[in-house]
Amino acid sequence: MLGLVKKIFGDANEREVKRLTRKVEEINALESTISALSDEELAAKTVQFRARLAKGETIDQILPEAFAVTREASKRTLGMRHFDVQLMGGIVLHEGKIAEMRTGEGKTLVATLPVYLNALLEKGVHVVTVNDYLASRDSQLMAQLYNFLGMTVGCNLNGLSHEEKQSAYACDITYGTNNEFGFDYLRDNMVLYKEQMVQRPLYFSIIDEVDSILVDEARTPLIISGQAAKSTELYYSADRFLSRLKVEEDYTIDVKLRNVMLTEEGVEKAEKAFHIENLFDHENVTLNHHIQQALKANVIMKRDVDYVVQDDEVIIVDEFTGRLMSGRRYSDGLHQAIEAKEQLKVQNESMTLATITFQNYFRMYRKLAGMTGTAKTEEEEFKRIYGLDVIQIPTNRSMIRKDLQDVVYKSEKGKFNAVVEEIVARHANNQPVLVGTISIENSEKLAEMLKRRGVGHKVLNAKFHAEEAEIISRAGQAGSVTIATNMAGRGTDIMLGEGVADFGGLHIIGTERHESRRIDNQLRGRAGRQGDPGSSQFYLSLEDELMRRFGSDNIMAMMDRLGLEEDQPIESRMITRAVESAQKRVEGNNFDLRKVVLQYDDVMNQQREVIYKQRLDVLTSDNIREIVMEMIKAVIGRTVEAHCTEDIPEEWDLEAIIDYVDANLLNEGTVTRDDIWGKEIEEITQFIYDKVVAYYDEREAELGETTMREFEKVVSLRAVDSKWMDHIDAMDQLRQGIHLRAYGGTDPLREYQFEGFEMFKAMIDTIQEEVAKYIMKSRVESNLERQEVAQGQTTTNSPGESQEKRPAKRLDRVGRNDDCPCGSGKKYKQCHGK
Repeated sequence: MLGLVKKIFGDANEREVKRLTRKVEEINALESTISALSDEELAAKTVQFRARLAKGETIDQILPEAFAVTREASKRTLGMRHFDVQLMGGIVLHEGKIAEMRTGEGKTLVATLPVYLNALLEKGVHVVTVNDYLASRDSQLMAQLYNFLGMTVGCNLNGLSHEEKQSAYACDITYGTNNEFGFDYLRDNMVLYKEQMVQRPLYFSIIDEVDSILVDEARTPLIISGQAAKSTELYYSADRFLSRLKVEEDYTIDVKLRNVMLTEEGVEKAEKAFHIENLFDHENVTLNHHIQQALKANVIMKRDVDYVVQDDEVIIVDEFTGRLMSGRRYSDGLHQAIEAKEQLKVQNESMTLATITFQNYFRMYRKLAGMTGTAKTEEEEFKRIYGLDVIQIPTNRSMIRKDLQDVVYKSEKGKFNAVVEEIVARHANNQPVLVGTISIENSEKLAEMLKRRGVGHKVLNAKFHAEEAEIISRAGQAGSVTIATNMAGRGTDIMLGEGVADFGGLHIIGTERHESRRIDNQLRGRAGRQGDPGSSQFYLSLEDELMRRFGSDNIMAMMDRLGLEEDQPIESRMITRAVESAQKRVEGNNFDLRKVVLQYDDVMNQQREVIYKQRLDVLTSDNIREIVMEMIKAVIGRTVEAHCTEDIPEEWDLEAIIDYVDANLLNEGTVTRDDIWGKEIEEITQFIYDKVVAYYDEREAELGETTMREFEKVVSLRAVDSKWMDHIDAMDQLRQGIHLRAYGGTDPLREYQFEGFEMFKAMIDTIQEEVAKYIMKSRVESNLERQEVAQGQTTTNSPGESQEKRPAKRLDRVGRNDDCPCGSGKKYKQCHGK
């Protein structure tokens, strides 16, 4: 049926290639004109293109000429002329698609075409590679071309200083790794001053080895973790302090809001107990928070009603169903306060400060493209997750590699013996051999066997990228034997040595099928580049993991019936088909897993975007008074509505409203019951808000506008960062236990979406309340300085793995008396810190 459809309508990829061919003809028609230009005239084209774009032309309109200019500049600077198929690949990348191009087709050179074209817009183009070595190598090589055309090139490597990163991102073109781009995005959303940000808005990214980054690493979140600036001992201290307090005298209880507030007497007792002058000073935010949570834990939260204690753990009780919610923890430090109340061990608070998956990071670019030798098998995933079409680009020369039939052995021992014999035989004929293994353990086992046979060889385990690139590039020399794990040396071309073509070219041996066909195809693709001869063959055993998982018992029984020994192979298309069928099933399962991970992460991503936008507004606005006043008004509105729910106004709890206002917003007595008696809900809210505005104006007049503006930012950033960090932890706890809901007949994802939304709304309310309280109640010191909530270190963490610890990196912070990073020579407080 599929064949008939293709016959009638034609293959979609073939139609794309025909369309691209017509575009290439347009570019080629300009070659003679462009090649006649002098170096100065050719370099001046960049300025001309930008002028044309400024007048309204689009980059699609100037594509043919820009590609022709890039090709000519490449000939003059690199000695390389783009083939027609490379022009096709460049067009595909510019259009925001994935170009599947076989190994050896020059993908690094292909990228220069869309990179130059899109860099003309001066919005920044990111070229993403899988490791620092490739980023450094490609940026240095291609900088010759870009610099000739008047473009600036930066390389964003791990370990660069803040200034070096800013410089790299300010360039027209920036090379770097997926990890570093992602971590920089997270760090930018943790900075305390806008001048500390390094990235510009994300515009266009071209990902090399796109399958590795967007598929293989899609379930690996980037995490910035660190020690929160909170002490577990403080929870016990706050809990002990409560024994001295009396209800009504030292604190009041707000039943409607399920909240407890210290009275003036209670505040004085706290200041005396903890030897501080003012509980509301900004430096006492953490202590104040612990006291508030201890109050709530002891007065509001009831054991065996709101929670139970089982096996020395506090377990939340669902208020609607009465079901125990294992794995869930109260956020914002309340869970730890209850643990202190119950004299249990207080668990460490969240260590995660910021996190994002590659899937959600790269989907933020306005335009995304990628290139690889193997993408077609994951075409559905690229389309559904990233909206990326996969276009297969023809090879420049016909591929003549021979892919031999798989051979299957009964035991792993028999398989490896056969592999060694094959290597020895081909090595004796001077033919180079590259052996692929799926584990370091197997590569070392094979190396030991070859050593015993006296065969010289190199082993690559994907540990040292620069050395391995050098070794892998020599794997095509006569007589060389190279053992590599599947990913080792990826991105490096293997050139055949002199005379090797006469020996049959490079021979590839796979010692096991990977669960993904794509990885097997990558290994095969090492041979047969640019029309070179070559061959490949996979050696399997019934003890291989993939074979064990999918029906090796029947084949084993057949081999036993035939009386085959462990060193006797069978070559069977039926087995090869069975293996490929098993691979397709595993690929499908893995896609489903990644899709589920993304569905859950999408919930967090929507929340992350809201928080990061609010945070950016705070950083970039000169005056956030309006934002703060909106927060305060929302807090007043919620408080009034919570206590005016009854139908009869005489039953409204006006005293509770006054208590809240006295404790959190205004000096005691500023608003009285008589002031708000007889008013409608909106009128009460407006009356209190007007009083707050008047007091706010007084404070601003007293402190000065400059100090007040900075104070607003100090309070807002701390509230957002601390609450967001707690929320990340709470969402993670929810995620870990949510699958248990399936046993109750509910959809865990929908439950996660619903509860996550409710938790997020509660977090926003808490941020607003904290900002309102500290803006209105804190004593402001003259030496205001924004402070990090916690110290961060970067981590990539695969699901089910422990977090890999890396040396902690303190985020750069500009002190008020430091030199301004803008280079003016002034102190920061007198320049951009105003």
